[in-house]
Amino acid sequence: MTRLLRSFTIVYIVLRHGLDALLLGSFKHPLLRVAARLLSLGRDLHKPRGERLRQALEELGPIFVKFGQVLSTRRDLVPPDIADELSKLQDRVPPFPSAQSVALIERALGRPVKELFEDFDPVPVASASIAQVHFATLKDGREVAVKVLRPGMLRAIEDDMALLHRLAVWVERVSSDGKRLKPREVV
Repeated sequence: MTRLLRSFTIVYIVLRHGLDALLLGSFKHPLLRVAARLLSLGRDLHKPRGERLRQALEELGPIFVKFGQVLSTRRDLVPPDIADELSKLQDRVPPFPSAQSVALIERALGRPVKELFEDFDPVPVASASIAQVHFATLKDGREVAVKVLRPGMLRAIEDDMALLHRLAVWVERVSSDGKRLKPREVV
């Protein structure tokens, strides 16, 4: 996905979840505050702000989920209601198909899983925003955990981190809380 298309996708999700009104309300410029009020008209913004933010981050994908996970631990930066809601991101990431895990392992290690392991559990024991984990037994009998990076994750990380950095620079410039919150350092 091109950066421009990804940017439009992010903007669409932000607008759909009403995060623009939440974010624009803290900006210094009066026109941005007015824009926040106008943008909230006609949209269903009845859900709590933390829930809307969590849902948007989940929809935006693994890097944004990871960002939300980090923010959930920074109660000095985010209000308690938002931190509590973002903490739900810690353990709610669905796994990707086991066949993809096997294919990625075989491609990375250059051999079939059956040659690499005495036993390999195709059902992941854990799934997170960036990777998932499978239990396996090596040929010598040692039990191991095999962590498999989600497909396409490196490119997604690079692209989304670049966008988050640009957004942080912008927020720092236009938000009254921008300097205090240190968004570039958070990213």
